[in-house]
This record gives sequence, structure tokens and C-alpha cells, in this order.
Amino acid sequence: MKNKIFTIILLFISISTFAQLEKEKGYTKKISEKLKALKVAHITEQLDLTKKEAENFWPIYNAHEEEKDALRKFSVERRKEKKAENLSENEAKKLLFDMIENEKKRNDLENKYINDLLKFLPAKKIITLYRAEHSFKRKMIEEYRGRHREARKD
Repeated sequence: MKNKIFTIILLFISISTFAQLEKEKGYTKKISEKLKALKVAHITEQLDLTKKEAENFWPIYNAHEEEKDALRKFSVERRKEKKAENLSENEAKKLLFDMIENEKKRNDLENKYINDLLKFLPAKKIITLYRAEHSFKRKMIEEYRGRHREARKD
């Protein structure tokens, strides 16, 4: 119980620091690193991994996150290239098929990730992982909304 309270307090203190850094230019990388550290702390607390599980988990998790980010960046860049109204019919079809292919790659990546995790983690912990990631995102969104509500009042 103390660990959970400590983690939550740490999370909110770190978010405050994050908000301050966000206001200053040139801190994007630090903000990203801070968010990653907060996410790692949240997942660590939620999963309660054994030492052996943690040794196997984090390299796979980090590699998966990098691959997901690469696919996401490719998808975003691909869609930014041209506006839909400026595309020819053939270009639009190619873009659609590229989007479908990217989605297949994401599904394949997710299947591989789950199968890799199942080699050393029980399925219940993997489900807990997905819930922990979701709850972290929800907390970040709530924090963001709260800060923007306060900013609008000023």
C-alpha cells in the first residue's frame, strides 16, 4: 500500500515538473524521457514482476515500444505527405493499401509481442500490463485536461 501511495505521489510531482518544462523551449526530449520514466514506474508497480521476470520483460517491452513508435511515425508521415483532395485516384488507392499493410504489421508485431511475453509471464500479468498501460494513458490525459482547464481560467 505504501508503495502505491509513494508511486502516485511521485507520479504527480513528476507531472508538475513535466508541466513546468513543457512551458520552456528545448525540453521536448527531457519531457519525453520523464514520461517514459513515469510509465516505467507505473508499469513496474502494477505488474509486481519478479527479478527474473523483469530481466526478461524490459528488453522485450522496450524493443516493442520502439517498433510501435517506428510504425506510428511512418504512418503519420505517410498520411502527411499530401492532402486527400490533392491525391489522384491511384495515389489514394496506394495510400489505402499502405495503411492496410501498416495495420497488418502492427497486428503481427502485437502477436509476436504477446507470444514472446507468454514464454516467461503468465497470461494474467500480460492482461495486467495492458490495463496498466491504459490506466497510465488515462492518468496522463486527466492531468493534461486538468492543467488546461486551470490555464483557461487564468
